[in-house]
Amino acid sequence: MLDKLTQLRDRGLEQIASADTLQALEDVRVRLLGRKGALTEILRGVSQAPADQRPLLGKAANEAKKALTEALDARRSALESQETKPGAPSVDFSLPGRMPPRGHLHPLTSLVDRIVGIFAEMGFQVAEGPDIETEYYNFDSLNTPPDHPARDLQDTFFVRPGVVLRTQTSPVQMRVMESCPPPVAVVVPGRVYRVDSDTTHSPMFWQVEGLLVDRGVTFADLKGTIMHFLHRLYGPDVGVRFRPHFFPFTEPSAEVDVYWSAGGRSGWLEVMGCGMVHPEVFRHAGYDYEEYSGFAFGLGVERSAMVLHAIDNIQHFYSGDMRFLEQF
Repeated sequence: MLDKLTQLRDRGLEQIASADTLQALEDVRVRLLGRKGALTEILRGVSQAPADQRPLLGKAANEAKKALTEALDARRSALESQETKPGAPSVDFSLPGRMPPRGHLHPLTSLVDRIVGIFAEMGFQVAEGPDIETEYYNFDSLNTPPDHPARDLQDTFFVRPGVVLRTQTSPVQMRVMESCPPPVAVVVPGRVYRVDSDTTHSPMFWQVEGLLVDRGVTFADLKGTIMHFLHRLYGPDVGVRFRPHFFPFTEPSAEVDVYWSAGGRSGWLEVMGCGMVHPEVFRHAGYDYEEYSGFAFGLGVERSAMVLHAIDNIQHFYSGDMRFLEQF
């Protein structure tokens, strides 16, 4: 029986080594170690051998089983690393790798960069300020009276008494003028917050504020600057209109509309407010309003993007819907 065990082990090791597929290897395992396998039958016969031979036969049978089992595991690992799963395409390792899709800037981020670039060409520098602002900078220094509706809870997000989420980037005007003597020419991109939400309003949106102060600045300079900007952004054929308006921090003031068509809708859409800086604002900044004049404007980036890309709902920009974002 010892010779039979030795022959079975050697023959089994040869069959395992020559198995070239996982299925062939499984067939070898069943023939050797299955319930009716050759080695299993020998192990069952050990109990019928003479008593003095049983320990030697049992040891030899277990050693043969261990050798075959280890050979089966090693061959299975080798075949699994070489053989593809059934139905899967074969892999050509000489082919170049597949590049993952590259991300890109959000359309609003791209537009902010573009807007700032246009004003930079005209000599404006970029300034920034905090999103959380005091009422002094957000309202008082901009000539907004204590009873103005914009200071109510239904219009402004209050962090605590006297501190708000800024409703505009205009507070940075005052911070710039406090630290810089005229002449001044800055644009201020940033997020602003208002209690408002519909197809053309968002509780958080982007604004680009502009301020220019120097001797002899007139409303004609303001209008020429804005028209140049709008023609650079939308093209020379864009429809533009200025409407008289009121802002506490500018006088005279105007709103600027551009003609817009999207989603079956068309008409005039307000994209910015503007005006000549109010003398009271200069007084808070310590500027001599008898010697200097200036203009300011606040541009809504989302609405500008709606016009530029013919988008009919401002909420699309914040939906996170990849079907929308992948178009840009």
